[in-house]
Order: sequence, then C-alpha cells, then structure tokens
Amino acid sequence: MPDFLPVPHAFLSAEGGVSTGIYQSLNCGTGSNDDPDLVLENRRIAASVIAGRRDTSLVSCYQVHSNVAIEVTGDWGTDRPKADAMVTRQHGIILGILTADCTPVLFADKRGGVVGAAHAGWKGAQAGIIESTVNLMENLGANRADISAVIGPTIAQPSYEVSADFEQDFLTEDEKNAGFFAPGKDDSHRQFNLPGFVAAQLSSAGIKSIHDCSVDTYASDSHFSYRRTTHRGEPDYGRQLSGIMLGG
Repeated sequence: MPDFLPVPHAFLSAEGGVSTGIYQSLNCGTGSNDDPDLVLENRRIAASVIAGRRDTSLVSCYQVHSNVAIEVTGDWGTDRPKADAMVTRQHGIILGILTADCTPVLFADKRGGVVGAAHAGWKGAQAGIIESTVNLMENLGANRADISAVIGPTIAQPSYEVSADFEQDFLTEDEKNAGFFAPGKDDSHRQFNLPGFVAAQLSSAGIKSIHDCSVDTYASDSHFSYRRTTHRGEPDYGRQLSGIMLGG
C-alpha cells in the first residue's frame, strides 16, 4: 500500500508469509492455533517490511475490545498487556495491531515525536478507544492538530450484516448514528459501516487528517476475515498485522 504517514508503517495483508492451510500465509496472530514458530517467523517478516530489519522489536497487545490505550516504553515480549491501543515516543519499536475484520488505525505526529496504533472493533470504537489513543498521544507531547490517522483494511458495510437490535443500541446512544446503517436483507437485519463510524470517531477526537484505505477484508482474498471464516465453517483464522514506528 502507499505511504500515508510520515513515519515507517504498513498495513500488511495475508500474503508473503510462511504459514500454511487456513493460516496461509502471513499470519501474525499469536492468539491463533497456528504453529508458534511460523507465527514468529511471520512477525520477523513483518518487521523487515516495516523497519527494514527482521530483528526490530515488534510489540502487540492482548486485544480485548476495550477503550484501554497504554504507553509503550520497551519490548514486553510475550507478556502482552490487555489493551487495544498503544502509543509511544520510543524509537525503534513497532506497534503492531492484529485484525481479521476489525479496524486497525495508525496515528502519527512526526513533529511531536509520537505514534500510536489502535484496534477498533465495534465494541472498542463505541467504548471510546479512538479518543483514548488521541488523549494518550497528547499526554506524551503530540498536538491533535498535527496528528494524522489512517484506517486500514477492515470489513466494509456491504459485507457487515448486523441485527436490528445492534442498530438500536447505537441509536439509543446517539440518533445521529443512523447514518452508519443501511437496510439489510429484511426488516430484522442492517448493514453497518464500521470504517465510517471509526472515521467519525476520529473526527470527533479532533483529527483533521484522516485517510481510509478502503479495503474490505471480507471481500478480499488477500486478507484474513473472521466473518468469512465463520461462514465457511473453518475452525480458526489468521490475523494480519498493521504496524507503525518512529524510525531509528
């Protein structure tokens, strides 16, 4: 994908790795049932793409669909904290978000020397993970006016069928959320615009520079998709990695 941010970053696909079968091939998900050695090799490949070096530190969270954003001050290895966003001023550490339909968002304020990465599924987005990420970046010296954000590959509205009750929950929170829903196949179903909702959250957080990669993970044969895996009745699924770092 093109460069959208002024620091090293990438939205990786499912291609270019060493995993096989349902995990083919660049599965970076340590939470999957894939061979751990293959996942580790895939993460080294991801590091080389983002940083130019296989041995660059790459950290990721134990993602729990929360609004918790944490500061990264060093490589925590396999002891992953439960959180859904990371922010750092440290150079040379890749912040890696793992997704398979949820929305990865990468943030950068090069002038302030702060980057961030968020995992924004509908639960986390509704709970405020975007605002939490921006707040923490600001606490570390970023300026909202200087932060750029990019929405990576995620399930798109035509592929994201939800229930009418799901829609009602969003409308109860704010009637303006009706704009993120379209009619479904019948009166009990709707189509939800998750990247549109995340973009609105970014705008509400004061972010002016917002780009959407506009890649539908469900429809793309080059990306992992939890929903597609479910529809196929497969036992597990891979996760693609989106990563960002301050160079050096």
